[in-house]
Amino acid sequence: MASDSMDREIILADFQACTGIDNIAEAITLLELNNWDLVAAINGVINDCSTAEAAVAPPATSSSSSSPPSSSSAFCPVLPSRHIVERQPRMLNFRVEYRQRTVEVVVEEGSAVGEIKHILETELQVPISQMQLKGWKSGDVSDVTVLRSLHLPKNNSLYVLTPDIAPTASTSQNSVLQESLNQNFLLVISHREAQRDYNLNFPGSRTIQEVKRNVSDLTNIPVRHQQWEGWPAAASDDSMTLAASGISYPCHHLSVCRRSSPANNQEPTEECADVHMVSDSEGDDFEDASEFGVDESEMFGMGSSTGCRKAALMPENSENESDALLHFTAEFSTRYGECHPVFFIGTLEAASQEAFYGKARDRKLLAIYLHNDESVLSNVFCSQMMCADSIVAYLSQNFITWAWDVTKEANKARLLTICTRHFGSVVAQTIRTYKTDQFPLLLIVMGKRTSNEVLNVIQGNTTVDELMMRLMGAMEIFSAQQQEDIKDEDEREAREMVKREQDEAYQLSLEADRKKREAQEREQAEQLRLQQIQKEADDEKEAIRLSLEHALPPEPAEEGGEPISKLRIRTPSGEFLVRRFLGSTKLQVLFDFVASKGYPWDDFKLLTTFPRRNITQLDPASSLLEAKLFPQETLFLEAKE
Repeated sequence: MASDSMDREIILADFQACTGIDNIAEAITLLELNNWDLVAAINGVINDCSTAEAAVAPPATSSSSSSPPSSSSAFCPVLPSRHIVERQPRMLNFRVEYRQRTVEVVVEEGSAVGEIKHILETELQVPISQMQLKGWKSGDVSDVTVLRSLHLPKNNSLYVLTPDIAPTASTSQNSVLQESLNQNFLLVISHREAQRDYNLNFPGSRTIQEVKRNVSDLTNIPVRHQQWEGWPAAASDDSMTLAASGISYPCHHLSVCRRSSPANNQEPTEECADVHMVSDSEGDDFEDASEFGVDESEMFGMGSSTGCRKAALMPENSENESDALLHFTAEFSTRYGECHPVFFIGTLEAASQEAFYGKARDRKLLAIYLHNDESVLSNVFCSQMMCADSIVAYLSQNFITWAWDVTKEANKARLLTICTRHFGSVVAQTIRTYKTDQFPLLLIVMGKRTSNEVLNVIQGNTTVDELMMRLMGAMEIFSAQQQEDIKDEDEREAREMVKREQDEAYQLSLEADRKKREAQEREQAEQLRLQQIQKEADDEKEAIRLSLEHALPPEPAEEGGEPISKLRIRTPSGEFLVRRFLGSTKLQVLFDFVASKGYPWDDFKLLTTFPRRNITQLDPASSLLEAKLFPQETLFLEAKE
């Protein structure tokens, strides 16, 4: 289902351009039946047309005559797979505006947004932390976003905001422009021929060129044929943003129509200009070349040798394929304008790698465009088909487009050698069978697991609608194969992930066992150390006890001349220690006696029962008589806290 945010007028214009349905009411009805899903609606029209053609088609007859393959036939030779080579990077151009400065930045498509900011930091002397890069069509993006994921065209316009940096006196007047870049402008565009008004909202960062392209989708008037009224005098450059163009805010009125043909008596200019013929998508006849003041032979690139001749799209005997394709792209833009497919700059093998050998979700079809200036169809095909906005957008999104010029025999021979090397002799032989007036050709190639396959060969005698249907048909076949490849790739990655998780779990288990074993060993070592310390402490206590026991005076007899004190000492275990002491015996002897029994006075205190007294707090030099432990006393031991 089409996104609610998409302008239905744009969908309607695209649908009419692709299907050739001129009746707006009928087109809207078909779109509403498919919930405004553009692809579903186009497929429905294609299926209906195919059914109708099958119903009225005459029976096929066999023919023994040999003829070149038709552009409508699917040519599917099996092509050998090739070794992967290093692909050439696609370069993107950015025109960045900051206050009164403009910086041109060229980076690879595989670069991140942060790399653009690093370049701008050097050029503008603005810290990255204070820099906001605006103007992305997909909204704000992070610095780690890869440019390839944004599906950007070759040329882009951005602007820098620095809200934390106050503008200087020389740039204060530019602050209004910076604010305008974030504002939305309502353009009321009147299509004079259709007598219809379009109310379009655009941000101030949108360029005039982008506005004209959007209007081209709505009105079916190519940008090069648009004649405008209402643009300010300052809006002389189509790459200028709306904020800088001087249009009225918040609303500005414009009008557009198709540029009229030049007068028949127009004087020829000194330079030769390409004549672009205009044909409606319904397949109307071409306009008379005399309206443009040129001869038909000049229109089709067949002027006399004395007239102005176009430069070749590709130099003859070029040693480097990339250089040849750079020349091809530059000359193609000169002839037919900047709105054309993005031609891959690099070898055919590198283009194959770009299209076929990435992740399954990132793979694309390979479109090989073969140009021949000697064919009367070349100018028409390039200007009306290859440069049509819908074809350019569809090719850029779904295809890697590689081009070659076979006008010169040397270049054609080199192409056949390249095709034989990469795709096999069948493709090269097929190209040989096409005559000059059947060019240009567009070969649609799909990569498979073990080989490559040519899905279709589209000749130059086609229309925009037929070309779009052929491309969409190839995409349907490719999408089905891609879904299988994605499924297989996901299953393979899932298996690899399970294996990685199992390996990681096994390694973690080994690590846990190792740590557990080391912990046990440390614990055992600690226990042995503590046991050794305890043993040494016990041995030391035992030695002290024995020494105290040997140092004790002998126990006096019960009957003697001196006073005798009989003491009963209750231990914490409930046992009693009974001994006689002389009344003159010092308390220290009593303490030593108790310690010799395993109760050192540093750990235990000796208490009387009643009244409760702590004997260990008395002077050890005092006698038992002085401590009132005579003639007998019951004491008890208590551990100190």
